Amino acid sequence: MVLGGGSADGTGRALTGRDAAMDGALTALYGGRGASGAHSGTQGGSGDRSGGLGASAPSVARWLGDIRTYFPSSVVQVMQRDAIDRLGLSALLLEPEMLEAVEADVHLVGTLLSLNKAMPETTKETARAVVRKVVQDLEKRLASRTRATLTGALDRSARVQRPRHHDIDWDRTIRANLKNYVPGRSTVIPERLIGHGRASQSVKKEVVLCVDQSGSMAASVVYASVFGAVLASMRSLRTRLVVFDTAVVDLTDDLDDPVDVLFGTQLGGGTDINRALAYCQSRITRPADTVVVLISDLYEGGIRNEMLKRVAAMKASGVQFVTLLALSDEGAPAYDREHAAALAALGAPAFACTPDLFPEVMAAAVERRPIPVPDTA
Repeated sequence: MVLGGGSADGTGRALTGRDAAMDGALTALYGGRGASGAHSGTQGGSGDRSGGLGASAPSVARWLGDIRTYFPSSVVQVMQRDAIDRLGLSALLLEPEMLEAVEADVHLVGTLLSLNKAMPETTKETARAVVRKVVQDLEKRLASRTRATLTGALDRSARVQRPRHHDIDWDRTIRANLKNYVPGRSTVIPERLIGHGRASQSVKKEVVLCVDQSGSMAASVVYASVFGAVLASMRSLRTRLVVFDTAVVDLTDDLDDPVDVLFGTQLGGGTDINRALAYCQSRITRPADTVVVLISDLYEGGIRNEMLKRVAAMKASGVQFVTLLALSDEGAPAYDREHAAALAALGAPAFACTPDLFPEVMAAAVERRPIPVPDTA
């Protein structure tokens, strides 16, 4: 499809009806005049091509309605993101009417969190409703698979070699002893028994999510909060969530509601990874049963050498240490390659992780087997 302006941009055909309206919606955002002017576009292919959303809330509200009418949800989310970035419309998100009109996604949540401190009271409840909808959608997508994957990993990690009779895993025991099959007796002599320890409600593993809340990590903060709540709901795991910039905040007590977690963050500011890891390290009581996940682009504003010494010390004590440059669907972000290489040399390779891969990464860490690092890392 070709959309055009005056004289249909040389095509010889004018736009009418729905095509003209779609062209107007695109022109308002991507037209040459940027943010100036009111919501407008070429109608019927005549007149000067101009655009802009202006600073008028009614104009933006009409435009948001238009794009939801003419484009699929995935395109609407991209256009909303572009409007916020290109036209400086963040301030309008502080108005309840705007929040009710937008198509909510992870990126919008990140923008709202960055505006949290400037948000008037009249908008906060609407903003929480928008964030809650996104969080609930993410939980539906990610929770059941995460719990199933981690439960299997925890069960396997608890497998014992000298189980009681009632705890023997007969399928695995038979497979492990097939070489001991005695044809004359049509039986297998089990030299090695494999089974599980007795079911227990005690905590088997401890997980520490240490999340960089600098502005570039917005999507990762959203996903980490959702995963933190999911992990905290598993009784065999003890989960701690720590967010940091130049200060460190422990949000573990809020993990029963990821929306509270998100509104407890403060996107933006500097980065002191060393201070955050020092806090996490001080809370570890069972190193051999602990997984620490650092989620950061590794642009360290603190003491680099101390950060690396701290990671080395945790690994030497038995901690499983995982470094994620991002936890999002956006691929590898800009990151400090020198720090990433230094962590890799310590046996903690740094890579970007999608939300769909995260359960597998955690399962591997729990079982103390090689982390499934994506080929694109």
